[in-house]
Amino acid sequence: MCGASAYEEKYYFNRQFDSLPDSIKEELQILCVLFTEDVGGVLTLEFNEDGNLEFKVMAADDDFDYDEIGSGLKIRQYQREKRELLESLELYYRVFFLARKQPGKQT
Repeated sequence: MCGASAYEEKYYFNRQFDSLPDSIKEELQILCVLFTEDVGGVLTLEFNEDGNLEFKVMAADDDFDYDEIGSGLKIRQYQREKRELLESLELYYRVFFLARKQPGKQT
């Protein structure tokens, strides 16, 4: 759905999710960018096949500034503090993306 890179200092947003309200898109951007500024690496927020939102973090092997422990702590913090937002995004994805892929379902 979205992500940020400390290496390129860029934020990425998948245009398939353009129908989300601007306030949600802004909150996702802030979340991703602050994460990479705090711990480094690359963060992406992706939906798995069941519609669960996953935080995926990658770091270059030679990135000695990347904080692996801080990364895990920051993800758990976001999952706690942004629980309502993350659950709403999962529901949105299940309704607007997964429901359309299921045979026999009308949308």
